Amino acid sequence: MENTICYTIEPPEKFMQLLTLYESLGWNSLELTVNDLKQMCNQSWYAIYAFDKQQLVGMGRVISDGVVTGIICGVGVLPKYQSKGIGKEILNRIIQHCEQNRIIPQLMCEENLGSYYESLGFKKFSIGMSRNLKR
Repeated sequence: MENTICYTIEPPEKFMQLLTLYESLGWNSLELTVNDLKQMCNQSWYAIYAFDKQQLVGMGRVISDGVVTGIICGVGVLPKYQSKGIGKEILNRIIQHCEQNRIIPQLMCEENLGSYYESLGFKKFSIGMSRNLKR
């Protein structure tokens, strides 16, 4: 399956596919709309998408000041495409883009994913915190 995966910075023609990805991963607790997701991606410093033919199967993005730091977020792969190296390839391409632009890649993740990101060279350096927002 990996041989048919195409990685591109071109967003999906139909952002409904991104909504499907978010919902399949349980990431849409904020009830984001297709337009919200489109705006989110378009306003990111960098976004990369993985397609199997015309189907969006994964993505990741970076929020950055463009000078020092880039926060990696939204890295996800459809469940039936997981454990095939797609997420790792998305991260490798994100890291490469950050390094080419002299941006320090950072990320926050769920604690149970820490070892996955550590295997890709990330190290814990701080406590991450968030504050719930009513939307």
